[in-house]
Amino acid sequence: MRVFYSRISTDDGQTHKRQLQDLKGFDYVFCDVVSGSTRLFERGKGAEIKKLLDDGKLTLLEVHSIDRLGRSTIDVLSTWKELTDKGVTIVCRNPSIRNFDENGKPDKFSELLLSVLSVMYSFERDTIRQRQMEGIRLKKVTSPEVYIGRRVGTSYTPEKFLRRKKSKDILQYLERGTHTYKEISKILGVSQTTISKVKKTHEMFMGQAQG
Repeated sequence: MRVFYSRISTDDGQTHKRQLQDLKGFDYVFCDVVSGSTRLFERGKGAEIKKLLDDGKLTLLEVHSIDRLGRSTIDVLSTWKELTDKGVTIVCRNPSIRNFDENGKPDKFSELLLSVLSVMYSFERDTIRQRQMEGIRLKKVTSPEVYIGRRVGTSYTPEKFLRRKKSKDILQYLERGTHTYKEISKILGVSQTTISKVKKTHEMFMGQAQG
C-alpha cells in the first residue's frame, strides 16, 4: 500500500494544506497534529503506519520533508533504515530524495546524503560529549563540592565532607597503607567509589591549603 504522511505541530499555527499536494495514487493519506518531539511510530497516525509495516502491507511511504520521519537526526536515520531494511520505498519531497529508484534499486545519491547526515550526527554527538566533559572538569575545579556525593539542597564543602566520621575513618585506613580499597570497603561498609572520592577530595583540599 502507498501512504502519504503529513505532520504539523500542535502550537505553530500551521495547516496541512502546504504538505497535502499531488496526492493521486495513494491508498492512505495520514495527517498527525502532534509535536515533532514525538517519535513517528508513537504518533496517532504514525502508529497506523507501523501496523501496516508490521503486517507487510506497506510498500511506499511519502512525506513532504525528511523531518516528518522522526524527532531528531538519529531518529530519522533509524526510521529510514528500518523501512529500507523491510523493502519499503521512502520518497521525500524536500529535499528530493528516496531510498530506492524507480527500478527498485538503491538510490546512490540518497545513500550518499544519508551517509553525510550520519557523519554530521556523529560529529555533533561527539562535540556535545566533549563539551560536557570539559564542563565537568571545570566544575570539579570551581565547585568540587558538587562531585563529593553531597545531597541535593545541602552545602557540603570539601572541608565539611572530610570532617564526616566516615571520611575520617577512610582516611585513617588510607594513611596506614596496609589495606586495599576492597578491604576498606568491606570493613567500613562503604563503596570503593566513596573511598576514591575521599582520597581525591583530601588531596585536592590539601593542595589548596598548601597553595
